[in-house]
Order: sequence, then structure tokens, then C-alpha cells
Amino acid sequence: MSTKKSNQERIAIIGAGLGGLACAIALHKQGSNVEVYEKAQDFRPVGGGLGLLPNGLRSLDSIEPGIVEEVKNSGCQVRQSVLKNTQGETIRTSESNTFDKYGFPFITVWWWRLQQILASKLPTDVIHLNHRCTGFSQDDEGVDIYFDGKETIRADLLIGADGIKSAVRGNLIRDGEPRYLNSMSWRAVIKCNQQVLNPGELGFVRGHREFMYLLNVGDRDIAWLYRQQTPQLSLSTNKDEAKSRVLDKIPAWGKPLRSLVEATPSERILEGAICDRLPLDSWSQGRVTLLGDAAHPMAPASAQGANSSFEDAWVLGDCLSNASNFSEALANYEQRRIPRLKIIQNRSAKGEMRYYETESEKLKRENLQDSREMSREDFSDWLHNYQL
Repeated sequence: MSTKKSNQERIAIIGAGLGGLACAIALHKQGSNVEVYEKAQDFRPVGGGLGLLPNGLRSLDSIEPGIVEEVKNSGCQVRQSVLKNTQGETIRTSESNTFDKYGFPFITVWWWRLQQILASKLPTDVIHLNHRCTGFSQDDEGVDIYFDGKETIRADLLIGADGIKSAVRGNLIRDGEPRYLNSMSWRAVIKCNQQVLNPGELGFVRGHREFMYLLNVGDRDIAWLYRQQTPQLSLSTNKDEAKSRVLDKIPAWGKPLRSLVEATPSERILEGAICDRLPLDSWSQGRVTLLGDAAHPMAPASAQGANSSFEDAWVLGDCLSNASNFSEALANYEQRRIPRLKIIQNRSAKGEMRYYETESEKLKRENLQDSREMSREDFSDWLHNYQL
């Protein structure tokens, strides 16, 4: 198969989420002819709050120097982590300056604002909205990409960055539906007057087999995220029902916390199941590869969904820039990324279940813990000191 590579060859990215856009920026700055295809009809204010950690920010900074300061100004640099009870009362406050030793801060930001920052770094004609990918076929000379109701696109390389239910992965790997992790999620970003969280703080509320994160995400917006251990996957039939479900689950919670949910318009609440997939030994076939959640979807426990996608974006760009052909580039990309992501995926799945442990269950696990498993501190160092 001929896989000769040049900057004139066309690279198609499916998905204008955070990883897809970051990869497009990296490739565009190298002079590659890159196009992004996104199923959404427009860029509307969607998504929840997320945390950006040193390994992800280091990757973003390598892709687009100066962007970290822009992101920080659009979000919140976390100075303190606050543990609260379900009445909204503070139990413990911890300084978050431990991230400083890794050279980058801990930033919380609204997913949509971050998407807008990334999109602004690309020429407007690079991003094609209202393009839902349904599959692809490839031969020795290129890839034909199919879209629902649209013309077929021919490219020299296809990068699937279209999330956990990736159409590209479905066509490439054919590994069925994601794995449900017995955890349901409800989240939203709202602008409201609240006294439960101070500027520069990240809040965590622990209940019984349930918890809530509270994030400052900039411009006086606050993100709340409620999760509950739920063996049965069950989605609401409409947005009003989703809001009622959350309120029904926290009837005894204090007013400061309940009022956040009550003040949230139903249409702003995102309900979903926490899912992942088992790690793969390969993300690529021929002229097609995967990136981000399409390659390695994981539970959010380690906060590595977006951060590891930014790592992918920089590494894939670097591999494509320094290889003489696509086969060499994709082989190098997999060699540099898959071993690391297997560890993060597995650690994240365990972490999701540990959120719901009682104190006795936690103590029992720690007594039986495999001595070969990295400690929390060692894992943090390994994770955030990642050198590109």
C-alpha cells in the first residue's frame, strides 16, 4: 500500500470536540491540508464543566503557545479543594498548589468555552458543521468517508475523533456498545448567585453512594455534576423528568445545594450513563486511526478525558510531522500512546467505583491492595510529568 505523505495530502478529522480541534490546530500549523467534519448543526452553548490538568495543558501549550493563559482567563484557576457534606457545610479545605510542581496549574472551565477558544485558532472554512459521518471505506490510495445526506469525501488520512460512540471506531473496530459502569450522571452550567462555593474553589460533596462536584468555570458561571451508583441504566424521557430525578434523589440535601439544581433550567441539564470501553492493542488500520474518546473512552474519575485527548493531538501531529509515510507515523503514534492509555483507562475505571465506597469498603480494599499498584502520589507524578 502506498502511504507516501506530504503536506498537500488531505487529512480529514471526524468530530469538532476538544481532541479533534486540538489535533486540527496541530496539523494546520504544520502546513497540512486538514478538514474537520462535525455532526452538530451549530456551535451552541453545551457541555458541562471540566478540569484541565498539567499534562493536558502542557500538550495544549506545545500545540498553541499562549493558549493556556487564554484558557485560564476564560475559566478558573483552582486554588483550593473543599470537601462538603450534603448540607453544604465545609468539612475540610485543601490547598491545590500541589500542581505547581508540574509546571502548569489546575484550571476548571466550561466545555463550550474551551471549544470556542480552540475553534478560533482555525480558519473558519476548515470546520464543516452538519456532517454526520456514517462510515468509511479505504483502498491503497485513500479513504472514502460517508456522511448522512451529504456527498462522499475523499481523503488521504482519516482521524476518528468522534467520541465514545464513534462511527469511525464502529466501522474500524466493530466492538459493539460501550461498557456501562453502574454510574449515572447529571450535570449543568448555570449563572446564579450562590454562597456554596468561593472564587478559586472546587467543591466535592460526598453522600451515600452518590456525590456532587461543584466547579467555578469563569464569568460567574458554576458547574454542578451529580452522580449516583445505579446498577440499572435508565435514561429520562425528557429534560423535565431528568431534573425531577435529580431533585428526587437529594430530598434531604441542604438548601444551598438543592437550590443549584432548582435554579437550573431543565433544558440545560445533561443526563448520561458513565461508560467506557476496554483498552485496545491497536487504534489504526491502513489510513485510518482514532483519537481521544474514540480511541480510549474512560470513566471521568481521573479527569483525563480531555487531557489525554490533548496528549494524543500533540503526539499524533508530531508523529505525522516526523515520519516519511502514514504507516510509520501511525505505528509510532500507537507505540507512544497505547501503553500509557491502558494504564489510565484501567485506573479510571477503578476510580469510578471507588467514589462510591463506604469507609469500611475502602479500608478493606486498601488492606488487600496489590503492592504493584501505583500509589495515588506516584500515579499523579507519572501522569502529570508526562514529557511529550
